Amino acid sequence: MKKLLLALAVTGMLVAVALSGGQKPVVSDGAVQVSVEERNPWTHLRLNQGPDIFNFVVVSDRTGGHRPRIFSQAIEQINLLQPAFVVSVGDLIEGYTKDGVKLGTEWKEFQSYVCKLQMPFFYVAGNHDVSNDYMEKQWHERFGRRYYHFVHRNVLFLMLCSDDPASSSEGGISKEQSAYVSRALQENQGVRWTVVAIHKPLWNQSNVEKNGWLDVEKSLAGRPYTVFAGHVHRYQKFVRQGMNYYQLATTGGGSRLRGVKYGEFDHLVWVTMKKDGPVLANLMLDGIYPESLKPPVTAEEGVSIANRKPVYPVKGKVHFDGTPTPDAVVVFYLIDGKKMTRAADGLVEADGSFALSTYKAFDGAPAGQYAVAVSWREAGAPNRLPARYADPATSGLRVQVKAEANDVSLDLTTRPVEPKESAK
Repeated sequence: MKKLLLALAVTGMLVAVALSGGQKPVVSDGAVQVSVEERNPWTHLRLNQGPDIFNFVVVSDRTGGHRPRIFSQAIEQINLLQPAFVVSVGDLIEGYTKDGVKLGTEWKEFQSYVCKLQMPFFYVAGNHDVSNDYMEKQWHERFGRRYYHFVHRNVLFLMLCSDDPASSSEGGISKEQSAYVSRALQENQGVRWTVVAIHKPLWNQSNVEKNGWLDVEKSLAGRPYTVFAGHVHRYQKFVRQGMNYYQLATTGGGSRLRGVKYGEFDHLVWVTMKKDGPVLANLMLDGIYPESLKPPVTAEEGVSIANRKPVYPVKGKVHFDGTPTPDAVVVFYLIDGKKMTRAADGLVEADGSFALSTYKAFDGAPAGQYAVAVSWREAGAPNRLPARYADPATSGLRVQVKAEANDVSLDLTTRPVEPKESAK
């Protein structure tokens, strides 16, 4: 006990310094022992550490078409970083089945990875993890609760389920879960920050008025908090109620990996919780190496890609009233009778050019008839194009992709236009 009290007294209080003419104590925020002179080769001695500071990692979607040896290598990389703990945002297995043997195999595989972590891993359920009543039962038998909370160093962590009930195709939060959130927040009114981890970014869905998220936001209003989600496999930041919401990219999940501009990459989020809130750093997995500079090699297999349709290059240009539309989003929807299915997309460059991607970066699109939607907006700003172009059903843009290299011209205008094929 005496040794403990002595250590506490030394840490963050005094630094013994040797000055010519005698010893003088210098007040410091850190436990640094160094000789202080009239001039010193450092900026200050206020160490960036203390009881209010800690680090944790957030991992994003592993599945939804997971690729080999990504998530399992990320586990090894997290051990290099040594955070206090790891938080997930769901989609941990491929799921979407009622086959008990298949589910057991997938969960066994996933747990064989996270059991190698040298720190705790906190689960969040995604739609791939609890997509039906049977999978929800399996989750309960393995992990118990689908939503819960914990507190660390006066920071509240709310781990929520965006597929409650599991049978909801769009996702949502039940009244029971919403009531739980309200109680947890009331019982922890004195925390300095709240971190919310959830799979689907429910605030950005068409059913936001009905999916229960607004009730959660109402409970969160007036306190400092940060939200982390996944599901879309594309990084995007939102600001709601003056607070930051992050939709993460992937940690091995299906991605075309077109890079930072598209928000498509494999990453970990390194969070430093400080006294006045979190500081975030996105760490790209291909930039984390051990001291040997040899990346870890694992045996994790990816999903089969044998049934993918062949794709063909699709490039083109977009103009609005004769001028390019840089950073506009072009989406191709495959037409099958009366059904339209999103198939490929691209971003418009400064000169108006774009290239489509379906399975991987700029690979093109399968042959077929497409309806095209184009939207052009900055974050949080209104669409700069007429509203009809944002909906493939009303855009009037139709393109036939052929089994060859395709060159597409999309000429948008403020005037109403008739549907027409645009491929050359």
